[in-house]
Amino acid sequence: MSYCLDDLLYLMRRLRDPQTGCPWDLKQDFATILPHTLEEAYEVADAIERQDWPHLEEELGDLLFQVIFYGQMGDEQRQFNLNSIIHRLVEKLIRRHPHVFPQGTLHSERDPSVSPEEAEINANWDRIKQQEKALKPAAQNTTDGLLADVPVTLPALNRAVKLQKKASRVGFDWPDVQGVLDKIREELAEVEAEIAGADPERLEHEVGDLLFAVSNLARHLKVDAEVALRGTNTRFCSRFAVVEAQVEQLGGWDKASAAEMEAAWQRAKQKENH
Repeated sequence: MSYCLDDLLYLMRRLRDPQTGCPWDLKQDFATILPHTLEEAYEVADAIERQDWPHLEEELGDLLFQVIFYGQMGDEQRQFNLNSIIHRLVEKLIRRHPHVFPQGTLHSERDPSVSPEEAEINANWDRIKQQEKALKPAAQNTTDGLLADVPVTLPALNRAVKLQKKASRVGFDWPDVQGVLDKIREELAEVEAEIAGADPERLEHEVGDLLFAVSNLARHLKVDAEVALRGTNTRFCSRFAVVEAQVEQLGGWDKASAAEMEAAWQRAKQKENH
């Protein structure tokens, strides 16, 4: 037997049944489920980066369940349900892809001999999003400005890049990589100047500026800053494991010198290159 989406929806209704449901599921609301949603999204990313496809299948199921959970709670409150979520999503994607659905309907087809440029597609996407924003009720447009729709809850590194991209689209950007490199050197010098001071708030401010500038460099080089840093984190863990093993052979952390730990670190790096 193979279960399908309808079975998952039935299961969700059973879990939230006031009489026979699961006590844990019954006491949840949108706010309490949110941390689990974020965790599941990161676990999906982790499985993809490790190319663990069987695990990815499981994690995608867990992430899907989060959407089903929200849909059920929305239905209970007569706000929305999974069908309305899907309808709104399909409607929006058709609207934002006029180069694929030229008549604005799901089954309309474009001329395959006409291939729009990526820059044109991106420009249309931004224009349509702005039109959508203007049509939203006033209560949903509580803040104005080009950067207002970049969620503050994004991981800081991701949000920095999104803010930079938004600003770049109206010409507020460095013309080339050299300008960004100069900015990084400037910010590093300001960090160094603050180290000697006694103001931790100022130092935090300058370190933040430096991180923002480095993320800007990644964007200019077309490097995904979040992916790059996660890759560095992974390599650090792998190399540190080699150092840890060497330290154990030496009798523990209090027995190992800094030089010995550095030598183990360099061996780990060399091993990666072979």
